[in-house]
Amino acid sequence: MNHSFKNIFDEYNWDEVLNTIISKTEDDVLRALGASKRTLDDFMALISPAARPFLEEMARQSNMITKKRFGNTIQMYAPLYLSNECQNICTYCGFSMTNKIPRRTLTDEEILKEVAYLKSKGYDHILLVTGEANKTVGVDYINNAIQLIQSHVANITIEVQPLNEEDYSTLIESGLYAVLVYQETYHQDEYKKHHPKGKKSNFNYRLDTPDRLGRAGIHKIGLGALFGLEDWRADSFFTALHLKYLQKTYWKTKYSISFPRLRPHSGGLEPKVAMTDADLVQLICAYRLFDEDVELSLSTRESEIFREHIVNLGITSISAESKTNPGGYVVEPQSLEQFEISDERSTEEVVTMLKNQGLEVVWKDWEYNWK
Repeated sequence: MNHSFKNIFDEYNWDEVLNTIISKTEDDVLRALGASKRTLDDFMALISPAARPFLEEMARQSNMITKKRFGNTIQMYAPLYLSNECQNICTYCGFSMTNKIPRRTLTDEEILKEVAYLKSKGYDHILLVTGEANKTVGVDYINNAIQLIQSHVANITIEVQPLNEEDYSTLIESGLYAVLVYQETYHQDEYKKHHPKGKKSNFNYRLDTPDRLGRAGIHKIGLGALFGLEDWRADSFFTALHLKYLQKTYWKTKYSISFPRLRPHSGGLEPKVAMTDADLVQLICAYRLFDEDVELSLSTRESEIFREHIVNLGITSISAESKTNPGGYVVEPQSLEQFEISDERSTEEVVTMLKNQGLEVVWKDWEYNWK
């Protein structure tokens, strides 16, 4: 019998979850801060409005736990956008099918040029990103890209359309290390509004993707929600619920959480629910207090100042100099971006900042290397 997170997910009601979080008290927060092993109920307290006055204490504990588990290290990765072709309509994405933009998919030669540039900057951990377009960037294209670059880099992660279990097995054999798959939002009705057309409109198929990955034996799964579509607290609870289920079911797999906030793009969608910097600091610290081992990742969507303040509070991996358009590093810098980045510093500048904060930069994944 195949396991499915959906069975657990269906036991929860979005509004009830949100009400429970909002109604947490100072006593609940103090209990969570004092616990040696924290539960999902503690996590609710730590992301609740009642926890805001305790942000300094949360940050202190988060920093301590992160140093104990990961040392003074932070891992660097870079996204490599292979294509902006997409058959989905997503209200918040620059690649959405409805946006009249020039479409671009990199050739083998162009992929290798982009990888050579990233390697020259020190990167050994590459995140391959595509839109969701089966005909142009289906499994064969992705498999070819992995085989093409796997002798050049230590780690290959993908962020592409959800695939079936057999396809994941094929990609793992070719050298795939990790897959990022964000639910975007765990609110089913809101999800429908933002994904009216295309394969991505199937909420349950997307929800079951980490299960398919777990069964295929992937090394690492990345989870997350896109903050701004719905209430960040409820979405974060469901992400944490998903994480705990996966850790228990596929215990050999490693996990990471990302924190994308809605950013401007060509076609624009205003966030329905704003998430402030203080909210995001609270959430990152809450995750670290909730789970000592989960990797926490922060992209260049965030500003220079914010990233400088957060790197010592729980984050374990960070990108720099990211381009969110196909060929953006060297091949075709002018093609359209998926979203605007905020921290536009060079890799060298970000590395210097991290070193100034007493952090050692790691270019590969911990305890793992294909070669």
